[in-house]
Amino acid sequence: MTIRLYDLVAANGRSLSPFVWRIKYALAHKGLSFEAAPVGFTDIPKLCGGKYKTVPIIEDGATTVCDSWAIADYLDKTYRDAPTLFTSPQERAMAHFFDGWFGLEIMNRIFQINVADIHNHARPEDQPYFRQSREARLGGKTLEQFAEGRDARLDELRYALRPMRAALLSAPFLGGDTANYADYIALGGFLWAGAVCTIPLLKADDKLNDWLKRGFDLYDGIGNVERYPLTA
Repeated sequence: MTIRLYDLVAANGRSLSPFVWRIKYALAHKGLSFEAAPVGFTDIPKLCGGKYKTVPIIEDGATTVCDSWAIADYLDKTYRDAPTLFTSPQERAMAHFFDGWFGLEIMNRIFQINVADIHNHARPEDQPYFRQSREARLGGKTLEQFAEGRDARLDELRYALRPMRAALLSAPFLGGDTANYADYIALGGFLWAGAVCTIPLLKADDKLNDWLKRGFDLYDGIGNVERYPLTA
């Protein structure tokens, strides 16, 4: 039975969730087929009897799982004969640590750069909800006011990516010779940015560009989707 993965999408069909992207990679890693079910922001509360407020959500037969970490653990527990996402508790702990760092230092900065772009790409029926919910977090500023001067934030983002560049000096992936869940976390963040961000995040000579290409080429090019350029 094919797994159903609920996917948050923009008006043009591009995926708007970095967390859904990491599960797409996780499913491909394990060789599991899935069907993406596109939804908008305002559709999520209507799914699964209103039990969940966020995606990703998967339906695997009679089982429903929400939250990217819960889904990853479920996939490893349920599909033991498929390639594992976490080869040890230690690897899972390190991936969890990386997720925390990447969220605080990188995802937050990407959000600050592209928050207005997300609104502008959302389905028209989702835009009022997105504006109201996100402006409540922005200290009284509108999305447009917050986006002013976002070019200056690019330098902060590029500087914050130094630990990833350092890790990739000695290996092709964050996981070493092969990609692991830490790579999927980071690739998901960049694919989310590429779906909406109208200014490139990286310079042309950034060493992360080689890693991005390798990551997008994984699993028959799962990440080679239509997007804005990530490189200036």
